[in-house]
Amino acid sequence: MTTRNQIGAAGEEVAARYVSQLGWEVVDRNWRSGRLGELDLVALAVDDEHTTVVFCEVKTRTGLGYGTPVEAVTRAKFLRLRRLAVAWLRDHPVSADRVRIDVIGVLLSASDEPQISHVEAAL
Repeated sequence: MTTRNQIGAAGEEVAARYVSQLGWEVVDRNWRSGRLGELDLVALAVDDEHTTVVFCEVKTRTGLGYGTPVEAVTRAKFLRLRRLAVAWLRDHPVSADRVRIDVIGVLLSASDEPQISHVEAAL
């Protein structure tokens, strides 16, 4: 039997590979800030003009019985992610032009490749 933690870890691994394929550099995973909670992935996205710190909330599901993975990120969760992003930036000085919070939904299936949905600058 697969636990929720194992499902979440598998989804985070899929998401880390996905953002790496986008050309982003994963600079932190599962970063915790005491009572505020945890950031799943922190990545740097660099293009011709800008460097963006992207905080990625990863939601993983094995079915759609409770909605899509992305739908699981509520406004309250997003506000908590903003506080976590500020704390991470305070602890990790980086030279970046922009900061963004994305949601990456991963739908795992035993028979198919994972399905990924990516919402940039969610909420």
